[in-house]
Amino acid sequence: MRFLVTGGAGFLGSALANRLVKDGHHVTVLDDLSNGKREQLETAVTFHQGDVDSIPLLWSLLQDVDCVYHLAARVSVAQSILHPRDYSRVNVGGTVSLMEAMRDTGIRRVVFTSSGAIYGQQPEQPVHEEDTPQPDSPYAVSKWAAEQYIHTIGRLWDIETVALRIFNAYGPRQSLPVSHAPVVPRFLQQALTGGSLVIFGDGSQSRDFIYVDDVVAALVTAATAKGINRQVINIGSGVETSVTGLVDAIERVNGRSAKCIYNREKNGGVPRLVADISRAQALLGFRPQTDLITGLQHILEHLVG
Repeated sequence: MRFLVTGGAGFLGSALANRLVKDGHHVTVLDDLSNGKREQLETAVTFHQGDVDSIPLLWSLLQDVDCVYHLAARVSVAQSILHPRDYSRVNVGGTVSLMEAMRDTGIRRVVFTSSGAIYGQQPEQPVHEEDTPQPDSPYAVSKWAAEQYIHTIGRLWDIETVALRIFNAYGPRQSLPVSHAPVVPRFLQQALTGGSLVIFGDGSQSRDFIYVDDVVAALVTAATAKGINRQVINIGSGVETSVTGLVDAIERVNGRSAKCIYNREKNGGVPRLVADISRAQALLGFRPQTDLITGLQHILEHLVG
């Protein structure tokens, strides 16, 4: 098959693109390199640097494509609060531009990477796809809005659409920006270098950590699966882990205690968030293969060589 992967030089996108070419597919990546790294891609991947909001560029890249993976997005919750217009332009506007270009070029399926962040604070856990989203950041709003756009435009123009709501993905080669780095690589790097792990709140807040290879497996299946048109599907481990539980796991794989500093004045986000993955199991045959300890060990092996 022939795929276009937008945002394909990022953490998830590059892992997906590399898996697809290894499986024998033709893969084109579009990325503006604002967060991605071209060197993470296999040489067999055809790379184009550019903006997902450029319809003429999309027209040229969509020729003869069988399926589009749409991962291009701004992804920092904290940055979205500071720059909501930018998140609307890229995450919503870029999605609409892609759907217009797909309509114009006759592409018939898109797999969209949404986010578990759209759920916000829910009265019950685990969260199910039928639960009403309670987005608490411009990032989460942008992902929810993009879901509505792909499904609405897809319905109007007979394009098959599916949105995978990815929870807290982690794994080797995950970026570690100076500010607002994801918690897993940030904590692991600090533990390895003897630094302090700063925990917001009391550390009891929980998340669903899902290893990158399991996310990629779900994405790959979604390209050809039957009966998933217009679906939203949670992709997580289905396992709830507190922040202090994550620290315990890091200490276990690192073989030494971590120095923790609690910033109880800082909001640690929603108290609990874990995915109900029964729909993914039923529609995609999804079965996460990598538990948290094993995933952390893989990252550690990558870091120390």
